[in-house]
Amino acid sequence: MNTTTEGYTTTDGRHIGGVVMEMKNITLKFGGVTAIEDITFDILEGEIRAIIGPNGAGKSSMLNVISGFYVPQEGEVFFKGVKRAPLKPYQVARQGIARTFQNIALFEGMTVLDNIMTGRLTQMKSGFVSQAIWRGSAEREEIENREICEKVIDFLEIQYIRKTPVSRLPYGLKKRVELARALASEPKLLLLDEPMAGMNVEEKEDMSRFILDVNDEFGTTIALIEHDMGVVMDLSDRVVVMDYGKKIGDGIPSDIRNNQAVIDAYLGVSHD
Repeated sequence: MNTTTEGYTTTDGRHIGGVVMEMKNITLKFGGVTAIEDITFDILEGEIRAIIGPNGAGKSSMLNVISGFYVPQEGEVFFKGVKRAPLKPYQVARQGIARTFQNIALFEGMTVLDNIMTGRLTQMKSGFVSQAIWRGSAEREEIENREICEKVIDFLEIQYIRKTPVSRLPYGLKKRVELARALASEPKLLLLDEPMAGMNVEEKEDMSRFILDVNDEFGTTIALIEHDMGVVMDLSDRVVVMDYGKKIGDGIPSDIRNNQAVIDAYLGVSHD
């Protein structure tokens, strides 16, 4: 695989575009604790970019910096070549960035379809009066948004539970519904926070397949974090490895697999 800042071609022939997001010298602190220390890497258009590391490495903190939830004390974040100022969550969503969460954040009392429809909120333009009357533009908008959600439901093979309250679903299906809600917003950049945490082997295989299909079918750029190195090696085009808040590896999976610093981190070698 040939990699450059202008993109690269994968071993299976997919062309990956230029830089979508760039993190430059990111340092994040909580009081006297440094969660992330001077980390630089980029995410290219159309690729699956993994951030891995042992528990407590700073992966979730980095994803929160990418999503705009945390503002680093040092360093800069560039999105599509423009330096990003601190943004509110709805502003991040309107930029085309969506995410899932390590701890499932769904509306338990609502149906699967209604949960997925909330992913369309930033696309709804009708005013309060139009919504109240629910005629004309508001009705057309509702129908259009529902059609998009139904396509996502079909894509993720959850038609049979579309009217089921989320509270009744097993853990693996809840994770799939959360992915569906993120996809409903038609994101340019999809952030997945440990999408396979707590899953059994069969559920992990299903989720891996859906992640690959999302990238292949929609061309969605994906950044995911995982502590399970084995799972992401088959999924990812490039991998960043973190340990104790520092970057200890960055490259294609085959290089990361043979990186001694990465091996030591996962085996728990002491830090002097």
